[in-house]
Amino acid sequence: MNKMLSLEEGKKFVRLARNSIRMYFTNEEVDLSNVKKFSDKQGVFVTLNKRGMLRGCIGYPEPIMPLYKAVVQAARSAALSDPRFPPLTEKEINEVTVEVSVLTVPELIEVKDAEEYLDKIKIGRDGLIVRAPFGSGLLLPQVFPEYNAKPRLALEMTCQKAGLPRNYYKDVETCKIFKFQAQIFSEEEPNGNVVEKKE
Repeated sequence: MNKMLSLEEGKKFVRLARNSIRMYFTNEEVDLSNVKKFSDKQGVFVTLNKRGMLRGCIGYPEPIMPLYKAVVQAARSAALSDPRFPPLTEKEINEVTVEVSVLTVPELIEVKDAEEYLDKIKIGRDGLIVRAPFGSGLLLPQVFPEYNAKPRLALEMTCQKAGLPRNYYKDVETCKIFKFQAQIFSEEEPNGNVVEKKE
């Protein structure tokens, strides 16, 4: 995967994500002056963790808006609109770490037989998207190593996320699997130092 952003640029986006959430509560305008140049459309996800546990994660798998706008929207959605969690409170802002994943454009994995997927997915590098007539789901690259997942389990997990049977990926006619990579920038502690996560 090509380097898309430098660490310094990644830090700007993590700060932008945090400020977007904070300023929602204070009703202030978010300062976009130092990120406006990132106007290329890119997919992005913002993940919030609290004491090592997921507290919200929402984003855009496809490049549908300029990166800086996508980060603002994804950050606020992760904090306030993730249906799995109650909305973040203003007090909690200083208890969560912020992580920004900037995505490559998802590419369809072309196969004739589902077993071929196992050789075409690299755990730690690839995130997966499952798209089927009755559901779709996405898991970021950083999720699979947490479960020591091999490619088969990664496929099953992504099908589950889509609300589909675990082995639905084997139906290569109606189930399409896409992979993507991500550059991941994450706070080491709330409001703390930002690092780039490596695979």
